[in-house]
Amino acid sequence: MIIDIRGTNLPGRRCGPSPQGEMYENIHVGIGRGDVLTGLVRGDAPSARWEIDVKARVRGEGDTDFSGPFVKGKRGERFLYLSWGTVAKDGTFTLFRAAKLWLSEVDASVIHEAMLPGHRLVGALGLTDRKGHPLCASVRPPAIVWSVEKA
Repeated sequence: MIIDIRGTNLPGRRCGPSPQGEMYENIHVGIGRGDVLTGLVRGDAPSARWEIDVKARVRGEGDTDFSGPFVKGKRGERFLYLSWGTVAKDGTFTLFRAAKLWLSEVDASVIHEAMLPGHRLVGALGLTDRKGHPLCASVRPPAIVWSVEKA
């Protein structure tokens, strides 16, 4: 299944201060965490979009489980990370905050429709929090709107 994450209202390329009192500079956001991070987008871009392929399986109990390199969490509590960090002149990414996009919060009927051939699961969200900083912590509806589109 393809999951298409679409972000708008990015916070800019500078925010802060950090716990040490410094500003974060040259902010970017990507999908994933740790060794698996892709699709870095500048914090001042007009929008961000990531398309990832995940495996979705309906279990005997009728629930859906997800797997793949970008899927994190234990069964029944799966999520995707959006990772915010600074990018140094040498291209090094340093994480300073992350958002969890909870797949376990997507309505089962939406997931089942998205699993049909030629369909995709779309998550649309704003990427700036109420303080004007990069969105972080747990992201659940209504902060993210899940829908299905034909591919």
